[in-house]
Amino acid sequence: MKILHGPFTQILPLTGLPLKGALKDYQLQIIPDGGIMVENGLILAVGDFETLRKQNLSAQINETKGDSVLLPGFIDCHTHICFAGSRAKDYAMRIQGKTYLEIAKAGGGIWDSVNQTRAADEALLTELLLKRIERHLAEGVTTIEVKSGYGLSVEQELKQLRAIKAASTQTKASLVATCLAAHMVPKDFNGSQSEYLKHVLTDLLPIIKKEDLANRVDIFIEESAFNAENATIYLTKAKQMGFDITVHADQFTTSGSKVAVNVGAVSADHLEASRDEEIKLLGNSNTVAVTLPGASLGLGMPYAPARKLLDAGACLAIASDWNPGSAPMGDLLMQAAVMSAAEKLSAAEVFAGLTYRAAKALNLTDRGILAAGMRADLQVYPTNDYKEILYHQGKLRSQIVR
Repeated sequence: MKILHGPFTQILPLTGLPLKGALKDYQLQIIPDGGIMVENGLILAVGDFETLRKQNLSAQINETKGDSVLLPGFIDCHTHICFAGSRAKDYAMRIQGKTYLEIAKAGGGIWDSVNQTRAADEALLTELLLKRIERHLAEGVTTIEVKSGYGLSVEQELKQLRAIKAASTQTKASLVATCLAAHMVPKDFNGSQSEYLKHVLTDLLPIIKKEDLANRVDIFIEESAFNAENATIYLTKAKQMGFDITVHADQFTTSGSKVAVNVGAVSADHLEASRDEEIKLLGNSNTVAVTLPGASLGLGMPYAPARKLLDAGACLAIASDWNPGSAPMGDLLMQAAVMSAAEKLSAAEVFAGLTYRAAKALNLTDRGILAAGMRADLQVYPTNDYKEILYHQGKLRSQIVR
């Protein structure tokens, strides 16, 4: 059945905007007193509400009461929300001034989450994951990328990815799974970086392909994880196997973004340490630059150079990095709003980074804008002016339009 939603005080369809580079708010199309026609989860038309109503007399009307601004659902293109346990102890140490290495030596860090996640069965992981998904969905996030990476063995990585697949059948959110078995060399693996990555390529990725558990592969390029040379070999072979590839790049030191661009990664994520050289490289590439303000807030670090990346011509997306260690908050809109003040991003740049540019980071072409033929992922804010959304820095909450 056709459903006409509206009238909305403003509709921001986010159509007609460039995929790359800086944006100004005057470039935003704003449809006043607008409506959106939906059927079977797809958008049929967007335009003036009264015009659409007269053209579709048999459509069911879902009337909107009061002030309302309609946007596409947000897309969180980088999360680690399939995990068990807590790293509150890490955070307490961090705010006392302990370093990453000191925390790891005290039993914290990624390996702590690995141990806690390994101890949970698939059913519990699915349950915990669904709770986080539903919170995200309630905050306007309709598409969520979810990484493995807290298993770090064939059996345990498969458990995580199967939990993600199970959760995808029990939520209205759309999930995109990513294999991050290359998060770090597990402490219980008896071999080198290159030997571990060969093990993943040989013994894990073929099973993931066979069971259709993920079509994306990620790797953490950092001094504490994997070097650029081994990562390049791994990503090249994963790409040859048919996986989309993405990179944890330039979080503490550089080299990751260069690898991402050279191997044709869909995105390079983090970028807090990116310098002018890396910024120029990303700006001239088709690799999406994904900034993660939640990690900066959680670690007390500077933000990625979002303003410079946009001015250099990059396609900039904004994601939460929701994880148990460095980014436990998971509030995507609040993080994006706070970073926009620090990095001087326009509302148009923020909304683009949370919608159609984030869709590009996941190679998704059916969402992120409000236009005929696209998914009807819709969220509405109780205000008469879109500028109020970022002004309230995450406290103005949306509702999903059904």
